[in-house]
Amino acid sequence: MRPLLQPVAPSIDDPIELLQACHDKVRRFAGLTLRLRAHLAERGPDAEAQEAARSILRYFDMAAPLHHDDEDRDLFPALRSLSQPELTNCIDELEAQHESLGHLWHALRPWLSATAEGQACPPPAEVDEFAVVYPAHAAREETEIYPAAAQLSPAQMRQISDAMVRRRAPD
Repeated sequence: MRPLLQPVAPSIDDPIELLQACHDKVRRFAGLTLRLRAHLAERGPDAEAQEAARSILRYFDMAAPLHHDDEDRDLFPALRSLSQPELTNCIDELEAQHESLGHLWHALRPWLSATAEGQACPPPAEVDEFAVVYPAHAAREETEIYPAAAQLSPAQMRQISDAMVRRRAPD
């Protein structure tokens, strides 16, 4: 069986493509929180619910923080160097949302941890907000921020790629 989160290959040819692939997982796992809540209401924390909770936890505990670092530490600073006020304002807004997304995640985490352990635990009120806000944030980055990366030099894109690889390299 293939692991859910595989290590990144030794090089990343297109960092924007990788970031968009992460957004696909954000949408999938954010939507899974809604399905998990419905499943738990019907069947309780059975083996299927436990595995779903573990999958969501793995993604948002491991991959999502790396993704935010890719943006906050590498992509966004490179895009700010383009000195485009509208783009910079949008980056500022989306970067600030990373903190609020983190708060939403921390509201869901205890519920998911309990579920992963087979314990019945009421879902937090933030499940709906998480399932809507996280994908909406990703969509906004894809439409308002990522296209500007085409204006970056090949050297800047290589720097971003190299940083993403280092971030994911085993210690």
